[in-house]
Amino acid sequence: MLDVEIKKAHLRKMAEYRRQLTEKPELRNLFLELTMRCNERCLHCGSSCGDVTSEEISVSQYKKLLDEVKADMGTQRKMLCITGGEPLLRKEFFEIMGYANELGFSWGMTSNGTLIDRECARRLKQAGMRTISVSIDGLEETHDAFRQTPGGFKKAMAGINNLLEEGGFKHVQVTTVVTHQNIGELDALFEIFDKMDIDSWRVIGMEPMGRALRHPELLLTDEDQKYLIEYIRNKRVEGEPVCYGCSHYLGLEYEHEVRDWYFLCTAGLQTASITANGDIIACLDIERRPEFVQGNILKDRFSDVWFNKFEVFRREHWNESGKCKDCEHKDFCRADSYHSLDHNTGDPMVCFKNVLF
Repeated sequence: MLDVEIKKAHLRKMAEYRRQLTEKPELRNLFLELTMRCNERCLHCGSSCGDVTSEEISVSQYKKLLDEVKADMGTQRKMLCITGGEPLLRKEFFEIMGYANELGFSWGMTSNGTLIDRECARRLKQAGMRTISVSIDGLEETHDAFRQTPGGFKKAMAGINNLLEEGGFKHVQVTTVVTHQNIGELDALFEIFDKMDIDSWRVIGMEPMGRALRHPELLLTDEDQKYLIEYIRNKRVEGEPVCYGCSHYLGLEYEHEVRDWYFLCTAGLQTASITANGDIIACLDIERRPEFVQGNILKDRFSDVWFNKFEVFRREHWNESGKCKDCEHKDFCRADSYHSLDHNTGDPMVCFKNVLF
């Protein structure tokens, strides 16, 4: 464990880095929500994906976007993060991602894994996919119930194994969303994944957004949160490739202990997203409110929007009058992750003060 004073020095540098990004943002992660359609009905889905018939932008519009981003901003130090819904349900998936690969973009994706047979794994490598994170949200019965998909666990595990057998990917990760229901299955899940040749296991808490708001009984209690963070730290001390997600400031005891660096919400600073209908927003997990839509690629050039808008995400001070006002951690936390803010009050819906620190 790093000395607390060293952590404070690092966090002060991180705060200064964030201030610099508000003045000179640098796009590092561009999320493409290829579809809102999904073959699962996850109880926690922030976007409420499923049998959705929302408009999707065309292949030619994606190609135009990628051409413009490369011409205006280059491809270096940028990652295309492909998501949905289930992105593999987009019938032109390989045409779009093959084109991105030809242009020189690095890309990876999140998937439920159920559609990744051996041929799909081969085509993913051929299209240049570097990284993938596949969701496993509990042991078989728990996973299938949580995702409301009978047989989903077996299909997802087969998908992971098909990726590992194909080989040649930079990073194959499993992500587990931890709930009050499945937190007791972490050890059993670890035993399963430890026998597989995955590169990492990302363990994150269920977030209060989307469908999760209809299932408060699944949200983690304060005791659950403490147990989860301790569990991850202990695994990392043992040298295991287990990590927490990017969300949430964890306090001086746990920052840099459960992930490789310190908390920083990069929405609108290093991260932007294109929704399935072409809207330009910051992070796909942020509540879809009109004031957060910065433009649309059907009428706006992405680079113009990136460099000239996103002001709401680039403020130096966020919550000077709410409950964060007098908090001694506010310069490190900045009201926590933007996606878990109550945008009516400006207060965080997830705060680990008096829970972890």
